[in-house]
Amino acid sequence: MITLFVKRSLQFLFTLWAVATLIFFMLRVLPGDPVEFKYLSEGGTISAEQLEAQKKRFGYDKSVPEQYVRWIGGLTHMDLGISVWSENPITEEIRSRFGITFQIAIAALFIGLLLAIPLGVASALTRGTWIDQLIRAATVTGQSIPSFWMAMLVILALLSTTGWIPSIQEARFTEQPMEYLAQLFFPALVVGWRLSSVNARLLRSSLLDVLGQDYVRTAHAKGVHPARVVWRHALGNALLPTVTVVGIEFAGLLGGLVVTEQVFNINGIGRLLIQAISYNDLALIQGLVMLFALIFVTVNFAVDMVYALLDPRVRAH
Repeated sequence: MITLFVKRSLQFLFTLWAVATLIFFMLRVLPGDPVEFKYLSEGGTISAEQLEAQKKRFGYDKSVPEQYVRWIGGLTHMDLGISVWSENPITEEIRSRFGITFQIAIAALFIGLLLAIPLGVASALTRGTWIDQLIRAATVTGQSIPSFWMAMLVILALLSTTGWIPSIQEARFTEQPMEYLAQLFFPALVVGWRLSSVNARLLRSSLLDVLGQDYVRTAHAKGVHPARVVWRHALGNALLPTVTVVGIEFAGLLGGLVVTEQVFNINGIGRLLIQAISYNDLALIQGLVMLFALIFVTVNFAVDMVYALLDPRVRAH
């Protein structure tokens, strides 16, 4: 287990360095200077000396290799630089928006698992029946419809049936608990439905495979109650592939929230990324993409460790 932990830790650090390098140089290929875009776009005027001073202030006066060294060095002590557009530290910009996005992601994960496990088990146990067909059709639909389109359908459904939608103004749980929960629930439902669709189909396939194993047939032959066979003996092993996919999908939830937050007018990380792109704020884009990468790699690292705890065969390699 220790050897696996050390090996995965080294892979974790190398992956983060590789991603940071790729992010930096890919953004430098894009045309346009962030400082010039801010001060000269839309008819803005500024002297050459003032423009050069602003470039020096934000570090864009240095060569690309120097900027890269500064970027990597800043990452070692969580310094992502300064946003050209807001002129605030990027860590502060992210901290102010991350909370609501993380809460929606956790809620979406909870909803996704709450739906996926019973749907996957029911589909496997009723294989070939109309119930199985109905569940499979629903999960395929959930995978096929983009999150942003589902978000718009939810808003239209709320308007047409109740004439109400969650407030576009940010609500606090301590002040408006019901409004806060409404703002959290519907985006989480939209993103969580896709997560449940993926995992329900995977769990169905995995559970059908496990139910055909010798030890399950032996349990049935010994007269063990069918429900106990499923929930006690089969489901634990069937969930192993799902654990891996849940980790990957949870990291991908943030990507799904980028447009969903825009549809529901939520002032989170996804909306901040869209704003950073529209402002051509390279430093902020770098910081946000690096945050997504960090979450993705961290979640996969955690999944590897959990998988090793659940399956002794993994610890042996």
